[in-house]
Amino acid sequence: MSGVTLESTLTCPHCGHTNMETMPTDACQWFYECEGCQTVLKPKAGDCCVFCSYGTIPCPPIQEQGKGGGCCG
Repeated sequence: MSGVTLESTLTCPHCGHTNMETMPTDACQWFYECEGCQTVLKPKAGDCCVFCSYGTIPCPPIQEQGKGGGCCG
């Protein structure tokens, strides 16, 4: 995974709270609880994980393989 960024800033669409998170390299992250409003975020339709939906950087498999790759197999 050379050249892959592992940190992404997630932004809650409900309250606007942002938080820098380290992305997993071996699994999807389908849920994320906002530290600001405690809303549980789920991926938007067509996205494989919360980082692809709400992050500044998409998940590592998408960075490497493009939108058709996906982290969920």
